[in-house]
Parts: sequence; C-alpha cells; structure tokens
Amino acid sequence: MLSLLTTLTLAQASVSAPPPSSLPSPQPKPSPQKIVPPSEQLPPQGSFGEQETLQPFEIFRPQEVRPLPGKLDEVPVFNSNSPEVVQTEGILLSTFPPAGKNYPLAHLNYPFQGRFDIFTHHISRARTQSELRSLFQGLLVYNPTLEPIKLEILQGASYLTRPDALFVNLPAYKDDPLGTVYSGPGSRVVNDILRGRRQGLWSPLIEIPPGNARMLMNLPIPAGTVTPTSNGRSTLLRLWSSGPVYIANLAMYAPLNGDNGERPPTLEEWANLLVRGNLAGPRDIPPTPIEQLSSYSRITYGRVAGVSIGSQWQANITDSPKVDYLTIPKPGKAFSYGLSTLYRGTFGTTQIQSARIAVRYPDTAYQANGNYGTQYSLTMPLFNPTKQAQKISVLFQTPLKDDFRAGGLLFAKPLEDRVFFRGPIRIRYTDDGGLPQTRYLHLVQMRGQEGEPLLTLSLPPNARRLVQIDFLYPPDATPPQVITIKTIEPTK
Repeated sequence: MLSLLTTLTLAQASVSAPPPSSLPSPQPKPSPQKIVPPSEQLPPQGSFGEQETLQPFEIFRPQEVRPLPGKLDEVPVFNSNSPEVVQTEGILLSTFPPAGKNYPLAHLNYPFQGRFDIFTHHISRARTQSELRSLFQGLLVYNPTLEPIKLEILQGASYLTRPDALFVNLPAYKDDPLGTVYSGPGSRVVNDILRGRRQGLWSPLIEIPPGNARMLMNLPIPAGTVTPTSNGRSTLLRLWSSGPVYIANLAMYAPLNGDNGERPPTLEEWANLLVRGNLAGPRDIPPTPIEQLSSYSRITYGRVAGVSIGSQWQANITDSPKVDYLTIPKPGKAFSYGLSTLYRGTFGTTQIQSARIAVRYPDTAYQANGNYGTQYSLTMPLFNPTKQAQKISVLFQTPLKDDFRAGGLLFAKPLEDRVFFRGPIRIRYTDDGGLPQTRYLHLVQMRGQEGEPLLTLSLPPNARRLVQIDFLYPPDATPPQVITIKTIEPTK
C-alpha cells in the first residue's frame, strides 16, 4: 500500500491514488496504614444514640426466564472503546492494511462496504501540564480503489460529557417526548439515534475520490480546561458506502499555533500519525482467556477495540415460531426475556447475545460485551386466552447478574448506589381506549432494581394487543437486563 504521507497534499486535503498494482486487497480477513485513636479517647458507645444499619439482602422472584427470540443482524460495527481513558497519542483502532506502517500489528486490515456502523467512546484525563491541551479524536476514512466512493451518513451523533451531556441525577422514569432528557454523553447519543436524527456535524453525503482520504470527524475531548480534569466523548454513526473503505480512529493532542493557542490537527498530521504511530495508551486490563473461563471465579471482560458483527437485534416474541401471539402469564405470574446477556450473565438461559468480533487487538475483549450502540427492537403480540379481562404490566428490570440459577431472578434491597442502566426507551402500543400511542421514557436503574411498569394494559377476554419496545443499549450501562411480562392477580 502506498504511504499516505508521500502522496497527501493539504491543498487537496486528501490522499493521492496509489498505482493499481499496489492497492490493498478489499477482501476482509475472516495504601498507607490507617491510624486509629486509642479506645480511651473515644466517647462511650451510648452517646452516639441508636444506629440502625440496613444489611443488603437478595430477593428471589421465582419465574420463567426465556431466551430472547431473533438474533443480531450481520452489519459490521467499527467498535472503538479501548483504551477507554486515553493519555498517550496514537491509534485507537485502525482497519487499514498493515503494509507500509511502522507498527503493522496496530492495523487490522478490514474494509467496510455497504451498511456499517461506527461506535466510539473514549475519555481524556489530564495528569500533567502538557496534557492540559485538548485531546483530539480523528476518524479518517480512505478509498483504496480507482473509482470514487460515496459515503452516506444516515444518522449520527457525537457528544462530550462537558458541556454537552453532564451526568445529572434523574428519576427512575421520566417522560421525554422531545428528546431533551439525558444524563451522560452515551445516553444523549442513543437518544438522538433512536429518534432517527443526524447531527449537524455531518452532511448527508461525502464523496471520496480514488485513492483519497477524508476526515469523517476531527473533534476535541478537552480536559484540564474543565473541572474536574477529565472529559469523555461518545459517538455513534450509521453509514452506507458504495465501495470498500478503510477507517482509523486516532488520538492526538492539539497542535499549537504561534501564539501557543490550540488548533485542530490537519489531515496531513493525522495521516502521519496513522502511518508512524503505535497503539494509544495506557492499555486496558486484558480479558480473561475465553477458553479458561470455567477456571476463574472472577473474570475480566475487557474493553472492545475491533470490528463486531451486529447493529440490531429484532425479536418477534411469540409462544413459538409456529404461532403469531404471546400468551400472557397466569394471574400473579410473570416471565422474562434476557437483554444484552453475556457469558457468566445469562440468567440460566445459556443465551449469550454479545456480538462476535471479526478482528480485534489481542489485549481487548473477545466479544462485544454490552452491545453498546446496538438497537433492540422487540415486538410482543400479547394474547389473553381466558374468559376474563386481565391486567398486565410490562417491566424493564436490572436483576443481579446470574448464570446458573434457572427459574427466577435475583433483586437487591436496599439498592446499591450504582447506576447500571441509563438511557431512553420507546414504547408503541394501543391503549385501553383503542388509540395508538408512542411514548419515549428515560430510564435510570440501579444494580438489582426490580423497576416499575413501563405500561399497564387491560386485555379483554380472548383479545390481542401489540406492544413494541425499541432502545439502543447505552454506553454508560452495565449488562444484563430483562424485559418482563406480568399478569396482575385480581385483588379480593
């Protein structure tokens, strides 16, 4: 592959075409000691008054937990989340061919064509005076062919923690008809994509000439000029390419002008980093070897840096593939379906929903645990087979992660102060008055939280009611979760 540096000019803001014989193949490869005062200096215990301590305990809810029907689609995702905290410049993720690069192992040789997604989530954290400069994140897209390539940006959003999307305290459930409720950049990004938005950062179409490169994104993650000295950026794009393209996600501290003011890096500077740079750091903790999971009581999943396969999971939830309805539980009973389940977290179903990874760096996750940015689209044609009207509730829940206990879910009381889900959900249904409804809710759930109903409906005898739920798994969440259908037992 012809070096990007030797052919790029600032006037063109592009990379010149290599001769046909040197084109890369467009075929992808499958603490100090604590000092305690002497006891005689402490006041008598009785002077503190009565101190009640609530010990946490687990609540087991016996019910059926089922595998989620459907599967992930085959849309590839440029999935960049390692290292999460970036403190040295370099390559975050490159799918370029390794030929002609100073560090070949930093390039995974995977071209994208047709529909694909880009997901990135990284944090800049200043430690020294030199790191007070803004860390820039650059997405570079390269056309290795002899024909122009059209790149369509179907949807896209990118937000900083500060000032775009601060982590604010929100209630467990909050209606969000306008898309203005969010906490954190991950929550805000998936909110936009769920509503079909494309941020003004991107035009609908980019044309990349033969052998040329374009910057798809060249944005700062400023740290040091904000308090505290840490900031993050989450980005999610849905794209379509008319031909094969290679993509690189790069990190560089802002170059300085003559007056020591910051400026964005140029395409030439990004290309130089791509060719000469190594992987950015510090590297995250490597994952537990997947073939040795049974030998470890505690495991490390690792963070993702590679190409995962699957952008959306569509589930038509029925009693079986042979029928078109979902029979509601008996009064007082419930059943659930796992969401974003992962190894050691299947609720006894053995179903792992984490996307497989086609290419990855050796010190990053084996699977796309959490499926960040993946859309779940659930259709539930509820059916009441009884001769009495039944009241049902649909709940979104965050049980304690479990893999071996079948026939129920574990919840915590009191709840820990640890947010495990923070993001929007869309619910479409027909209400009890026969009117179609679309609601957007922002959910916040702690680890082990049972949750309140997303909606409650009354189903007449032998009636059906369609309920559809859509959400994108947000970057600031921790899997797994469940969707639960519960029939409320009549009060006597």
